Amino acid sequence: VQLQASGGGLVQAGDSLRLSCAASGRTFSSYVMGWFRQAPGKEREFVSAITWSGDSTYYTDSVKGRFTISRDNAKNTVYLQMNTLKPEDTAVYYCAAASRWLVTTALRYDYWGQGTQVTVSS
Repeated sequence: VQLQASGGGLVQAGDSLRLSCAASGRTFSSYVMGWFRQAPGKEREFVSAITWSGDSTYYTDSVKGRFTISRDNAKNTVYLQMNTLKPEDTAVYYCAAASRWLVTTALRYDYWGQGTQVTVSS
């Protein structure tokens, strides 16, 4: 499956952004989808994941209550709605696809998008 992330940008603290990740190729609904982020000089960090049907989601503690992951299998797209953004959310955000639930380790994800930059100014 090929993944294409989009929606990043430069925003101020407290603003919102919605990231999208469009998939093509093999059946989108057969994959668990996740979002990761990587800030300069830091390791890639798990952000959120959603099950094949979208009936269950999981978030890292730092984004709980602010970020919402969702998917539309008819559109082969997964989203990450990010509200109340903070400067520490600044990173390149990646979408990824996995075959198992629940995996929060990057190595367990089989396919990756190219990343989209999110910059939050204070």
